[in-house]
Amino acid sequence: MSTTTLAQPFDTTTLDEVRKTGVLIVNLGTPDSPSVPDVRKYLRQFLMDERVIDIPYLNRWFLINLIIAPFRAPKSAKVYQQLWKPDGSPLKTYGYSVKDKLQKVLGNDYVVELAMRYQNPSIEKALTALRKECLTEIIVVPFFPQYASASTGSVYKEVMRVVKDWEVLPEIRFVNRFLEHPKFIKGFVDLGKKYMAQHDYDHFVFSYHGLPERQITKGDVTGSFCQFGSCCDKLDHRNQHCYRAQCFETTRLLVKGMGIPEGKYTTCFQSRLGKNPWIKPYTDEVIPELTKKGVKSALAFSPAFVADCLETTIEVGEEYKEMFEKEGGVHWQLVESLNDSDIWVECLEDIIKNPAA
Repeated sequence: MSTTTLAQPFDTTTLDEVRKTGVLIVNLGTPDSPSVPDVRKYLRQFLMDERVIDIPYLNRWFLINLIIAPFRAPKSAKVYQQLWKPDGSPLKTYGYSVKDKLQKVLGNDYVVELAMRYQNPSIEKALTALRKECLTEIIVVPFFPQYASASTGSVYKEVMRVVKDWEVLPEIRFVNRFLEHPKFIKGFVDLGKKYMAQHDYDHFVFSYHGLPERQITKGDVTGSFCQFGSCCDKLDHRNQHCYRAQCFETTRLLVKGMGIPEGKYTTCFQSRLGKNPWIKPYTDEVIPELTKKGVKSALAFSPAFVADCLETTIEVGEEYKEMFEKEGGVHWQLVESLNDSDIWVECLEDIIKNPAA
């Protein structure tokens, strides 16, 4: 070794000065286009997930590939065409906007990547990009306010599938839920108050994506606490991971923030599939019950979604509006999702930087 080499100064940069954190934000997914083939491809990947339709593999394969995907894809494609914007799917458009805004507020010590659980950009592609950044930690933030095996749990499983063969694994932190985060609640409360200032509503509907009852029962580790009733009146250590209980807790927090009195709001569940019982009450059964009681105007929220999509814009915003008016209602208003709002980005920043909060 030459004396010239020995004379070179040592790099005194410390680990703290070069630490970088990866942030993987993940939403459910969207077809690549509203064409029938792309919608069919999306439905197959989504519904073949054993955490989404939790029946034996062969039964699931025949159900999805021979019945649901062939017959549902053309109908769903027409709905996606209504939803599609010039720059693409709203779910993906808002996702990239949030990614860019979040990267800006987090700064150079963080690397943010967007992924979709189904279709593109894939979790595998996003994690491959993060792997090249020599990261100290990766924080995975599924965009689901309430935990469910079929959503957050599926993201966890896919992330672990991708990284299980990595020789070097950085620390990985998963964000389980964020329904109680003050800025998440404030975001929806502020939106609700905006509409409340414009109109006097008779009733407030909080419609969440539904799940089969069997998935809730399977998640009850006590084996006896879940009764699909008053057990959801309070969120505690026994039902803290129950999706239904978390949805009712979300409603309670939003109602408190907006000052809505008891008796003027309903928590319900939408988007059920098949004949097996799903968690109740069903939104499409709640609506006629409300109009029979004389409700003429309703403000509707979809607090299981952080970005507008087919289930919010079309199902709640248009289909339920049509149903409400057909049953005698006069004014139905959907409250938009947080989308790429500043308070949503602030909420994410806080979740990432202050995990204890």
